[in-house]
Amino acid sequence: MYDAAFKIIRFNPKATVGSAVLVAAVAMAVPVLVTALLGALLDLSIAGEAFSASPTEPSPVMSGEDVAGLVGVGGSLVVGTLLQGIGLVLVGGMIAHVVAAASVGRRLSLGEAWAATRGKRWRLIGLTALLGIMTTLIVVTYVVMWVVVVAVSDGWQGPLLFGLVSVPAFLAFLLWFWVRVYYLPVPALMLEDRGIMTAVGRGFTLSSTAFWRTLGIGLLTYVIAQIAGSMLSAPISILSQGVLLGGLPGEAGLFLLIIGQALASVIAAAFVAPFTTAVATLQYIDLRMRTEAFDVVLMQRAGIIQS
Repeated sequence: MYDAAFKIIRFNPKATVGSAVLVAAVAMAVPVLVTALLGALLDLSIAGEAFSASPTEPSPVMSGEDVAGLVGVGGSLVVGTLLQGIGLVLVGGMIAHVVAAASVGRRLSLGEAWAATRGKRWRLIGLTALLGIMTTLIVVTYVVMWVVVVAVSDGWQGPLLFGLVSVPAFLAFLLWFWVRVYYLPVPALMLEDRGIMTAVGRGFTLSSTAFWRTLGIGLLTYVIAQIAGSMLSAPISILSQGVLLGGLPGEAGLFLLIIGQALASVIAAAFVAPFTTAVATLQYIDLRMRTEAFDVVLMQRAGIIQS
């Protein structure tokens, strides 16, 4: 599975890594530009020195402009991260088509991959929002249950017993939800003529025959992607923070820190998004092969056998 994912990325780097880098770079340009603009309009030198001040030294007093500048920089980072998340959702839809095309020996250009998502982009964003809302409701419901148990219990025995029973059950349910509901709807939505709810149902049906295999590959993929993404981005992130703490003038140091964080985010996205989406799409195709003889359909599309 992983060998196929890396082969597809090498086979078509522009539409996989290239699309992720492009989207992440455009999104993270927002905080960089905002920081540069605020640095030109406001005096952020004191604010930057506040970041680099030693713990044993008194922090400089920040003016209202400095506080406004820091709020603007922090807000721009949040906006950039949000835009990057939305962009990478669309990139995931593109990569699903890239993987499907590569499975029959076709190489989609970046423009062709983007065009393949036409008519389904809003549905993809809606599906992502729906899955996010469902996950949030599950977590909030569990937290509310804890609040109720603690509120009605006279001592510590009730919460302890509830925790011993509910925590393993809740974690098991989250894993079940992730595999059966969350993991496969995106490739189903992008590669079949389906709506949001039917795509969720499609993923639910496909994962029913190979729950443990899907869970194992999915969890291992997530761990590998997070570790590799952190290792790739950590040197730049640490270097930018080290330069700031090393005494670079406040305004320049703050600007360098934002650039470093933005670049680290782009580098992580360049690996994580293509790899995880390619593996999920390959699992979707693999499950269809095992349950629906989808390999015959792929051979027909590739011209290996006649339809």
